[in-house]
Amino acid sequence: MKLNAIIVEDEETSREILKNYLKKYCPNVSVLGEAANVDEALILIRNNDLDVVFLDVEMPYGNAFDLLDKVGDINFETVFVTAYNHYAMDALNAHASYYLMKPISIDELIKAVDYVTEIKTKEDVLQNQVLIPKTKGVDGKITIPQLDGFEVINMSDILYCKADDNYTEIYLNTNKKKLVSKTLKYFEEALNNASFARVHKSYLVNVNEVVKYVKGKGGSVVLSNGKEIMVSASKKSDLLSYFK
Repeated sequence: MKLNAIIVEDEETSREILKNYLKKYCPNVSVLGEAANVDEALILIRNNDLDVVFLDVEMPYGNAFDLLDKVGDINFETVFVTAYNHYAMDALNAHASYYLMKPISIDELIKAVDYVTEIKTKEDVLQNQVLIPKTKGVDGKITIPQLDGFEVINMSDILYCKADDNYTEIYLNTNKKKLVSKTLKYFEEALNNASFARVHKSYLVNVNEVVKYVKGKGGSVVLSNGKEIMVSASKKSDLLSYFK
């Protein structure tokens, strides 16, 4: 399986070493670009369809965790590459796929790439299993994959969707929760014409289930089940447009 990657590392020598190792020992990795700081990395991430980012922790004008916060919806795997082992717990909390120590061990690098390849392969198996049937006259429905097939649910039964890394938690008005191997951005696009509003980087809400709006810089919404969800200031006008 081919993996599209970028290297984020402020030291040119380290970038060259990693790039050469990947070319020689991990031929399935295609390095699309390199970045020396957070701003350069953001541009590459936003302009490329990436499978994995090799990420140094300490950089000028921000670190790896600042970068991941700015990215928001992360739809790639992260391999931390650092000379400092005290970031391991932070990397774990950031759901890193692998943690490589400098100087880079070729064996460990190969293990990291193999692990990411395994993850992406499993994702590909599920890639086409979340379907929104429209061509057969089935309106207002969405399908959720299961081991023995798929479950059909009404879009109107969805209260809100919550991001969980590369997964999405779907909360229903039946007090049930579904975990789906798709990003929140996927569902934002899929439910675009069904009165769902992105109110936060982590939340997509069914506007028909909003019973109250609480004022604030961004404010918050209260849903029919009593759940209160904060609204980002940047998303406030989009949400309120539904009620004008």
